[in-house]
Amino acid sequence: MNLSRVRRVRRGLGQDARWVAGAFLTSGIAHLARPSLFHPAMPRYLPRHRELIYASGVAELACGAGLLTKQRWAGPASAALLLAVWPANLQMAVDATTRARGRGYPAADVTRAAGLWARMPAQIPMIKAVLAVHRDTR
Repeated sequence: MNLSRVRRVRRGLGQDARWVAGAFLTSGIAHLARPSLFHPAMPRYLPRHRELIYASGVAELACGAGLLTKQRWAGPASAALLLAVWPANLQMAVDATTRARGRGYPAADVTRAAGLWARMPAQIPMIKAVLAVHRDTR
């Protein structure tokens, strides 16, 4: 092992990656403890919603723990997970927009829909942050 690799690994986990790890751990627990919260986010074309919700919760817990312990697989796995849940985030944004339109655009519904749409591109820096963990563990 060369000295430059040791220095990179010894550096702490980046703040953005710590935030993503914390979000994964929190969300993973929520997926397992309250799966019904996530049923509305499930794209209708996917089968076995409950099983997929549990599986994504386990994946989030594994990725969160892997990021915190700087496992080499954690960056690519976390990026893949963020891409895999993108359809659910899109479904939530579309449903919130439809709901706001159906109710005559009340402020609370519009705010929720706007936040969900803003979340879509916000996953890009999250993906970059978790992939940086992978680069730092090489």
